[in-house]
Amino acid sequence: MWMALSYASWGISIVLALWMLYDWFKVDTTFSEEVLTSSREGELEAVSEKHRI
Repeated sequence: MWMALSYASWGISIVLALWMLYDWFKVDTTFSEEVLTSSREGELEAVSEKHRI
């Protein structure tokens, strides 16, 4: 029983690691470095937030 759970957890870990590598490759080849390092989301949040003092 415990061995089966151990193998299942290792299998899930391997699948997640492969998924992260696939996603990393996909994002890296789809978007440029300028887009990935831009702070546009932060600018949009700063414009939409209204602080009252």
